Amino acid sequence: MYLLRKKARKPLSRLCIAIGFTSIAQFSNAQESDLNLSDHDSKPYYFGITLGINLSRFQTELHSKFLQDDSVFVAEPLNSGGFSLGLSTTTRLSNRFEFRFNPQLVFTERNLYYVLKYPEFDLGTKVTKKVESVIVTFPFQFKFNSDRIENFRVYMMGGVKADIDLASNARARKAEELVKINKYDYGIEAGVGFNFYFPSFIFSPEIKISNGLGNIHSRDANLKFSNVFDKIQSRMIFFVIHLEG
Repeated sequence: MYLLRKKARKPLSRLCIAIGFTSIAQFSNAQESDLNLSDHDSKPYYFGITLGINLSRFQTELHSKFLQDDSVFVAEPLNSGGFSLGLSTTTRLSNRFEFRFNPQLVFTERNLYYVLKYPEFDLGTKVTKKVESVIVTFPFQFKFNSDRIENFRVYMMGGVKADIDLASNARARKAEELVKINKYDYGIEAGVGFNFYFPSFIFSPEIKISNGLGNIHSRDANLKFSNVFDKIQSRMIFFVIHLEG
């Protein structure tokens, strides 16, 4: 009886091993079949569209006029929002690195808050001046990609940008009561994003910080809302979605 049991166990163990290897092979094949856009990483370039929202503000430096003149007690920037849309072109440089050109049209508003010594017409002593902008931005970015884990990947990006403010009021006569902003700006950007691979496109949410380096303030020494500031720079945080194929 012992010999019969021993002989019976060997075929059973072999059958279990065979079933195990078959299951692993089937699972591997299933994983490969679920890999979306498997040939995408070998493309030399690809395109996409960009949709997003932004949080914007000015970074200000006060002029010595602010300390000498007591007509303005407080002059500081406020946060405000906007939205953006654009296109993207990405070129593959290596397995890890890509170069992306991502021009966008950005609609935003930057506000300045003042507390005055004397009331401003019927507005009182607390005044908020709105500076509306329509910016065409040209970001040039390098991306560093992580390994792809099935249909997911993380990347980091950084680069430079050039901006043109189509709503610049630096030369507008009607902007006499506003802080005047120059038309051109430049800066640096950095951020992180995530690639989610779907059967027909890549969904890529991204967050980035965009800091202007130039002084965009066209200072008017005769305007109390302008002469208190020496330097104004742009600051933005973007929350965007790239749809790429």
